Formats: sequence, structure tokens, C-alpha cells
Amino acid sequence: MIDYDFEFILVAGTLVTGVIWLIDHLFFVKERRQSATNKALHDPIIVEYAKSFFPVLLAVMVLRSFLYEPFRIPSGSMMPTLLVGDFILVNKYDYGLRLPVLHTKITRGEKPKRGDVAVFRFPKNESLDYIKRVIALPGDHISYYNRRITVNGKQLSTEFVGTYQGLGESSDLLINQGCDHVKARCEVFNEILDGASYNMMNNPAMRYRDDGELFVPPGHYFVMGDNRDHSNDSRYWGFVPEENLVGKAVMVWMHWDWRSGGTGLDVSRVGTPISN
Repeated sequence: MIDYDFEFILVAGTLVTGVIWLIDHLFFVKERRQSATNKALHDPIIVEYAKSFFPVLLAVMVLRSFLYEPFRIPSGSMMPTLLVGDFILVNKYDYGLRLPVLHTKITRGEKPKRGDVAVFRFPKNESLDYIKRVIALPGDHISYYNRRITVNGKQLSTEFVGTYQGLGESSDLLINQGCDHVKARCEVFNEILDGASYNMMNNPAMRYRDDGELFVPPGHYFVMGDNRDHSNDSRYWGFVPEENLVGKAVMVWMHWDWRSGGTGLDVSRVGTPISN
């Protein structure tokens, strides 16, 4: 979803402005006060900028590193739960706090549960964040046949909801998003996994090719997108290591689909909880 350039810049900016402010306070401000006499005391311009930006940068870093981090949804792989243009909040502490940039875990936290919508660093390119639903935990046996999931011998309960209503007639949506188009006629089902109830969908027009079963290795998770026939997930690139977890998606705080033929700003999705 995004890369880590901003995270590095934020940490570096906080560190640099904090160090400048601290050095000035310890070694130079006293001398300036003594030499100022009756004149107004003015800080050097670099110190003024450091004192202005450090508290803001520190607050933002603490908020996004240890509490909640905003993310933008750029693809339709989690439809109908999450749409292209959704801006979501991700809980950073449920799975254990991690230091920014280093990603070293500093609190134990909880383990992900089946049905959680999790953000994680993509195992094939850890500079990217992905979002998928946790389907199977370490040690689980999972099978996927004829578009039906079975976890540890128990097939997930599914109930047909209806045909997904696409966003319009734009050809680029049809090509790029599959079910994100009114002509796709994708089928929406309610699925229940360990008490978590959510909607997912299949595209009958897609040739079915994903049958298989496997055991999830220790310390890893099997994840899938809710848009089952249009999702690049564990079926194709493997498992998510525990150390790659970023947090749990909890809420949509804004929606703005900027694409040609998209929905634009949609305030009706503001505050939508993300089903887990």
C-alpha cells in the first residue's frame, strides 16, 4: 500500500530537530542570554525551526508508530470490505508495539485471530505494506477447493448475499479491478470464520485454478483477500512471518476514489468499522 520512505524521513526529522534543540539548550542558549543584555534574545534560525518542528514531528511519530497509523487502499483485493480510495486506521499496539524503522518488537501484544484484517510488510518486498484477511494460524491445516475454505477439517459457513453492484461503466475499472465493475456480476457471500462474520466475493467469469491444501508453518500466517478471484495473497506467494505484522485494520476514516470513473469523495463510508 505504501513504502517506508515516509517512516524513515519522519524518524530522521524528529531525531535531527531534537538533537539541534538539545545541543543549543545545553551549550549555547546561556551564552546568548548573557550577551543579549537589554536586547531581545533571538535564537538562530535553525534553532527556531528545530523548536517549532520537533514537538509536531515527535507527536506524529508516536501516534503513527505506537497507536494508530493511516493507510490508503489502492486496489480492489479486499472488496467488498474495503474499496479503492478508502483511507483506514490501523491499530499498531494489538499485535505488539514495534520500534519504527527497526521494527523490533518491544511489547508482546496479542496474536492475530482468524478473521482479522491485518496489515503486514509484504514478504517478497518488505518496503511495501499489504492488507489481507487472516485465514489460518501457525500449525493450521487449510484447504481451498471449488472456492470453499476448510480450516482444520471444518469448512467455513458461507451464505449467498447477492450480486455485487459495481461502480460504473468505465473500461479501465473493468480491466484493472474485475469485480469493481457493474458488468462483472461478481457474487457476494457472507462467510463466518471463528465467529468473525464478513462479506467476500467470487467472480464466476474467472477460470477457477486455485485448488490445494497445506499446513501453516510455526510463526507464520495464511492470508487471503476478500475479493477472492482478484487478490494476490498467500495462495501465490506464501505465508506472512509474524515479524512482518504491522497492525490490525479497524476503521475507514475517509473515502476518496480519485480514478477516472471513480466515486470521488464519499462521506457515507466515514466511520465504517472494518469487520473482523
